Amino acid sequence: MENFVVSARKYRPQLFDSVVGQSHITTTLQNAIRTNHLAQAFLFCGPRGVGKTTCARILAKTINCQNLTQEAEACGECESCKSFQNNASFNIHELDAASNNSVDDIRNLIDQVRYPPQSGKYKIYIIDEVHMLSTSAFNAFLKTLEEPPSYAIFILATTEKHKILPTILSRCQIFDFNRIQIADMTHHLSQIAAKEGITADLEALELIAQKADGGLRDALSMFDLNVTFSQDSVLKYAEVLDNLHILDYDYYFKMTEALLKSNVSDTFLLFDEILKKGFDGHQFIVGLLEHFRNLLVCKDPVTVRLMQVSESVQKKYLEQSVAAPYSFLASGLSIGSSCDLNYKAAKNQKLHVEICLLKMANIANILNLATLPATEGDGVGK
Repeated sequence: MENFVVSARKYRPQLFDSVVGQSHITTTLQNAIRTNHLAQAFLFCGPRGVGKTTCARILAKTINCQNLTQEAEACGECESCKSFQNNASFNIHELDAASNNSVDDIRNLIDQVRYPPQSGKYKIYIIDEVHMLSTSAFNAFLKTLEEPPSYAIFILATTEKHKILPTILSRCQIFDFNRIQIADMTHHLSQIAAKEGITADLEALELIAQKADGGLRDALSMFDLNVTFSQDSVLKYAEVLDNLHILDYDYYFKMTEALLKSNVSDTFLLFDEILKKGFDGHQFIVGLLEHFRNLLVCKDPVTVRLMQVSESVQKKYLEQSVAAPYSFLASGLSIGSSCDLNYKAAKNQKLHVEICLLKMANIANILNLATLPATEGDGVGK
């Protein structure tokens, strides 16, 4: 039986061109290699799972490649590239600062730096989770980082840039990695699904991308989980919803409709149904606030592009935003935010949410929306 390799490892990019959603960084690095303007120390920072370590490895491999392509990409065929791909390179060293964070570990690294490479032009040191180094280890590293030998290049990676000493930051060329956009992530997942022979609904892949919150590694882990859960290698929207335990948009549309009609009975019954499905009241309120925010966004054609949902769901939002007055949504957001802030302190959390919904259902009666003058937001987009 063939060993299973998770998608995050199996489809880890090997070239700058295949890195997802970080073109501002890959282009800069390729230009630096092409023009031979390489810094002695790089710092890659950003949230988890966006390609920091991947870019560090690609940069290390490309710098030492003996037959660079015109696009400043590694050839993958030379001795240096092959040794790196087989984890047998003597010129590229990786250090995990989370488990090697003492002064002695840094002294050992500094001792290694003294020796020039036996073959190739550079010795590259990739230090992951560099913020985990102790203050004394950072200080021991300072002089080497500022004036390393001409053949040494350091690539540091971290998720917590604010924990790194300013004296270290000033010695590095800093690259800030972005959260990966939902559209880029969805496209990448669809490519992997095609390669693996998996049939996937576009809405299901978009749902995974949204849940990943900008981290491609998280998205790939969820993708693997759903493929394992599915039958006959088919990813369906409804199954992904259940598997990732996400509340469907339809519930928020139904709830908003009941609130607009001031139908308290339907509101309470719908909330009870949501709780019986195993969803948390706090999770529901946060989702309802986001739903109201999306309805507000839909009231202006200029801000509709801020919606990160599929076209079919966007159409539903546009339809409901016409029926939902601006004053109702603004008041609903205020009431919901108060419920969100006080949820954990409430002794009876179900009652706390029900009171919030009761207030929302009576917004129309309290404000007497029919007699209010139209606000700037109501007329736009109708």
